[in-house]
Amino acid sequence: MTWLAQLYKTYENNAHVVGQFETKRNNREYALIPVSHTTQNAHIEVHLDDQGQFISASVIDKNEANTIIPCTEASASRTSKAVPHPLFDKLMYVAGDYARYCEAPKGTPYEDYMAQLADWCESPASHPKVKSVYAYLRQGTLMEDLIRSKVLWLDERGKLADKWTPELEEKHGGKPELFEVIASDQSAAFVRFAVRVPGDVEPRLWRDRSVQDSFIQYYEMKLTDYDICYVSGRELPYADKHASRIRNSADKSKLISANDTSGFTFRGRFRTSREAAAVAYDVSQKAHNALKWLIDKQSFTIDGKVFLVWGTENLDVPDPFADSFTLYANEEEEAGVGDGTHKEYAKRIRKAINGYRFDGDYQSEVIIMILDAATPGRMSIVYYRDMNKELFLDRLQHWHETCYWLHRHGKNAENRAVSFIGAPATRDIAFAAYGPQASEKVIKGLVERMLPCIIDGRKIPLDIVRSAIHRASNPVGMEEADWEKTLSIACALVNKTYEKEGFEVSLDTNCTDRSYLFGRMLAIADRLERKALGREEKRATNAVRYMNAFAQRPMRTWTIIQSAIQPYQAKMGTEANFYNRLLDEVGSRLQPEHFTDKPLSGLYLLGFYSQRHELSTFKKNDDAVDAVDSEEEQEEN
Repeated sequence: MTWLAQLYKTYENNAHVVGQFETKRNNREYALIPVSHTTQNAHIEVHLDDQGQFISASVIDKNEANTIIPCTEASASRTSKAVPHPLFDKLMYVAGDYARYCEAPKGTPYEDYMAQLADWCESPASHPKVKSVYAYLRQGTLMEDLIRSKVLWLDERGKLADKWTPELEEKHGGKPELFEVIASDQSAAFVRFAVRVPGDVEPRLWRDRSVQDSFIQYYEMKLTDYDICYVSGRELPYADKHASRIRNSADKSKLISANDTSGFTFRGRFRTSREAAAVAYDVSQKAHNALKWLIDKQSFTIDGKVFLVWGTENLDVPDPFADSFTLYANEEEEAGVGDGTHKEYAKRIRKAINGYRFDGDYQSEVIIMILDAATPGRMSIVYYRDMNKELFLDRLQHWHETCYWLHRHGKNAENRAVSFIGAPATRDIAFAAYGPQASEKVIKGLVERMLPCIIDGRKIPLDIVRSAIHRASNPVGMEEADWEKTLSIACALVNKTYEKEGFEVSLDTNCTDRSYLFGRMLAIADRLERKALGREEKRATNAVRYMNAFAQRPMRTWTIIQSAIQPYQAKMGTEANFYNRLLDEVGSRLQPEHFTDKPLSGLYLLGFYSQRHELSTFKKNDDAVDAVDSEEEQEEN
């Protein structure tokens, strides 16, 4: 029950923003929902006056469709059975003349809805605006008014059109707005109400806190079944059913469910589901509503699997799934490459994370939760971690300080590519390991597997590292930008694997590791041939073309590469002396026993990258070559 307790605590800590709408990055609205309420995408908005007379109706834009609606336990959990919501609902519930324009529904949805609404209006917790809605709907003219307002459309039979046909388009013109926002036919449209009262600044009932409080008070009077709550430890009204629509308004999966009495969800151990787990209605509502809000606010979803991280005291915490460049969002001037040393990079990481470290209570906690649904009806928490904020930040800092390399695929505020030193994002690790065509199912599995490596300090699974190394060693079948991205991410993973060795982006000229030295030689051969080809020639060099074979059989392949670059050495003349001497210098560090066809480890990528980076950023490289050449000429004279 820890997750319920933490969500309940989060709701209480943020109770001051209940009912206040915010906007997502895709311009969709969301809010922390009050108790006894849920959310639903509405399609039609009806405006009434304070006497319950119809004023106007309109189709709702998709970005403004998210609506906070009052609900009962039964209506929040309804599936195929007709159970009305208390105020806003589909046409079959709220329209008394529904049967005139559509096939008559099963049961008595309109009568049940009106009886429930009347009970609210007659209770001590009634609200005048709700009474206005009841007075209007009792007239039974909603469908007629919507048709007259050209919100609903009839076909040639005088019934609601199932779809917009060419015949209707020829008769009425372009496609109506309702058909653009609703996925099914018109009869499934969801209706919400606004009541215009003179002097009132908020006619929208779904945003009127007084209306929401009115229903909360009304529904509290209906809750009479008390039990000991397993979360709070107090005797409170018991929740018989729990919320759905957790990931989105169309999600029917539940985290707490025991609605079948013939299976083995609790039978055999308990007589009733209440004996297995009893959760108070207030606790369940607040915990589930907090979870919905957090998912909208700061989660990301891959193939239905939700990844969510938040702080109990301060919601904003560093995203463990993001790359290091994200931490520099407000320090762009310091996010550059710098000198590439670990000391400088670690300083920037500590500075970025310290901004979170001293913001809030030192005893606060960070919650990491992953949700997924194997079936449409039930959802599970596939990963849950509740850890001290200080420990979380320490682990995250260690990850960014050890799994780092120089990357050139960062994006700044203007969406321009920039270079940065840091750890890659988990999605980018999936890109490096499995390619851009990897399915969402594969990506979400990798992201989940990487989480313990980030927050628990575990080793990166070797199959992920090997896959990234293999793809980085096959540049010929990839676009150059994709290969560069894959290469830098693979180097970061290899660097993390060998973190005790202390490798850096800057070239380690003292390293005598066989794989590292062979990687340096490959980079020198690549640079030599690229310089001989010139800027106009874009084809891959022999070093790049034979990279995969070189990693598997370095001695045999190096003989081929060395023979292939001889024409370019001759073409460059004395300009090749600098590279020839560098090759000799690196080759002299290899021992005789190193010249075998034993496959290279991933360290060869670090040697290749660092040597290539050193040559490409060598200050006034051409001047240095000329200086070497002049020294040799002086020695000859």
